[in-house]
Amino acid sequence: PFSQDIREGLMQDAAQYGMRFVIDDKLPPELNDMATSLIKVKALKPDMLIISGHSKGAALAVRQLAEMRVDVPMVAMTHCDSAQIIEKFGKDAEYMLCASQWAATLSYSDRWFGSAGQFAELFEETYDYAPPYQAAESAASVLVYADALTRAGKIDPEAVRDALAETDMETFFGKVKFNAAGVNIAKPMVLFQVQDGNYVVVAPSQWAAGSLRHPIPPWS
Repeated sequence: PFSQDIREGLMQDAAQYGMRFVIDDKLPPELNDMATSLIKVKALKPDMLIISGHSKGAALAVRQLAEMRVDVPMVAMTHCDSAQIIEKFGKDAEYMLCASQWAATLSYSDRWFGSAGQFAELFEETYDYAPPYQAAESAASVLVYADALTRAGKIDPEAVRDALAETDMETFFGKVKFNAAGVNIAKPMVLFQVQDGNYVVVAPSQWAAGSLRHPIPPWS
């Protein structure tokens, strides 16, 4: 469902900006081989390749793009950090673009963890690895629930639900404010790129810590 939602969103955005898809493949459920799709990429030479296959799909993509020496000017995917593409693939992960809910370099802060960077430092000191956005998101969720429970004054489900619906707070993960469907509408996603062995936020511009590097140099 997640990858299908990503695909549908991409289709809508592509139509809006006058872009067209030349390849629209589904990865195998096992996420163990995407060579068939990459052969098409080599033949059709798209301007951009977008891959959504969770952590295993991200790792597979980086590995096989390098093994097959597939030249694409721009490559974007999800779950780069949780797939540990920098740690596992080194220079082969350079230039990869990755959508994320959060980055440690963002200027968000709260009174519990301090800044986004301070949360990242504490997490790494405690668990000996850098926090993926899912870890930050989970920690922020605890803060939101605690705030809602405090405002509700009791653990009655309806009272807590109503308090959650009225949430309007700042956290190290970003601002939290829900719409009627329960979606946090106050915090944008970010796009980072692997640059010199680091994840660098390149969009939106107000959060960017660096500039987009494009196109990706050919393998040969």
